[in-house]
Amino acid sequence: MSKVTIIGGGGVRTPLVIYGLAQAQLGVDEVVLFDIDERRTETIARLGNEVLRGFGQPFEIRISTKLNEAAAGAQFVLNSVRAGGMAARARDERVAIENGLAGQETTGPGGAAMALRTLPITLGHASIIEHVAPDAWFINFTNPAGLITQALTQNTRLRVIGICDTPMELFHRIAGAMGEPLQEMVFDYAGLNHLGWVRHVYVRGEDVTERLLNDANLLSRLYPSDLFDPQLVQALRLIPTEYLFFYYSQRRAYRNQIRAGATRGEELQRLNEELFRQLATEDSAAALQTYRNYLSRRNASYMKLEGQGDSVFSTPKHEEDPFETATGYHRIALDTMRGLTSRDRREVVLNVNNHGAIEDLESDDVVEVPCDLDQDGPRPRTTGKLPDSVRGLVLSVKAYERTIIKAALSGSAATAQLALLEYPIIAQWEIAKDIIGKLTEADREYLGYLH
Repeated sequence: MSKVTIIGGGGVRTPLVIYGLAQAQLGVDEVVLFDIDERRTETIARLGNEVLRGFGQPFEIRISTKLNEAAAGAQFVLNSVRAGGMAARARDERVAIENGLAGQETTGPGGAAMALRTLPITLGHASIIEHVAPDAWFINFTNPAGLITQALTQNTRLRVIGICDTPMELFHRIAGAMGEPLQEMVFDYAGLNHLGWVRHVYVRGEDVTERLLNDANLLSRLYPSDLFDPQLVQALRLIPTEYLFFYYSQRRAYRNQIRAGATRGEELQRLNEELFRQLATEDSAAALQTYRNYLSRRNASYMKLEGQGDSVFSTPKHEEDPFETATGYHRIALDTMRGLTSRDRREVVLNVNNHGAIEDLESDDVVEVPCDLDQDGPRPRTTGKLPDSVRGLVLSVKAYERTIIKAALSGSAATAQLALLEYPIIAQWEIAKDIIGKLTEADREYLGYLH
């Protein structure tokens, strides 16, 4: 392997990916950061080079504002785009709150806005990659990850895989709560991105699901905040990933945001502005420490605002090195890249075409399931039918995803409203119409194509 291209290379996660690439020793010669914000990307590249000093500069980091040059001949293209930046996320989330709904970037009105804003840009990027790097693996980080991955698989010829760290984060938390080594555990998992459940947990071949579900104390330790009533989890007989909070406890999330006086996007916008102000005046070594502190503060505050109404960012006293965490997007990205360059099969939870893995969905629907992964690509494992308690939710969210993709491709505001009508978080025509109207008016630069 020689070249990796990161679309959205000016993003705050990029130094983590650079660290992972250097640590993994995958034979990378060159990492090219493509982004429209050249100044910000230069700052991120400087951090990346400081990271590489600890590894003896194993590869070169370049920046580019021309995607055809940045991606030409790449073996891997990592897609991590935030169209409109954190300001657009904050604006989306505020529109949601104005309509009595929780503001969140991948679910509810915020997720729909992010999809509508991002899909035309991502498909445009994909058409360039098809010409300059047709054999590359296109690894999609961009949220909403499953929806964006589905649009890419259905409308391009690229070899696309969607990734998310949410399932692996839950697996690690279950292992930690039970005091068991992760490598001796197996998790039966299925769903969509940010809409998945662990159905069974095995330790050294023994099914321990009932023991886990019947222990309210264990269940309360599985999430970064007080998200789910243990009785809810016990009633489901399933262990939901954290984003189900925005479906199962939508009103509580909304009330906590009102109490905090902010959304996560608004808080992160302020935190990011503070970060880049500091980085602009510091030498490389000091900047890297500032960045570590930023990651620690961001990680420690995750889901606290929505789950508890706590909007305070503080650096935890005993937080592990954010570069060395066992989970995160950089870890799942590296696991995926290792798998795609190896003859040895490994299991990774990925967002891929269903191909019968979940019986209830179409073959070309993108699902989030365990896959067997090697140099020939991912092969989703068969998971059968979804439990009755979640089947309807999954089918309605997938219907929404299909329709919002149609809306982005056609530019139809009415189709976008239909998507929100199908979406169980919204599911009312008048509210859907008001949301689409407000989003379009607030974001003419990106959503002005809706008519």
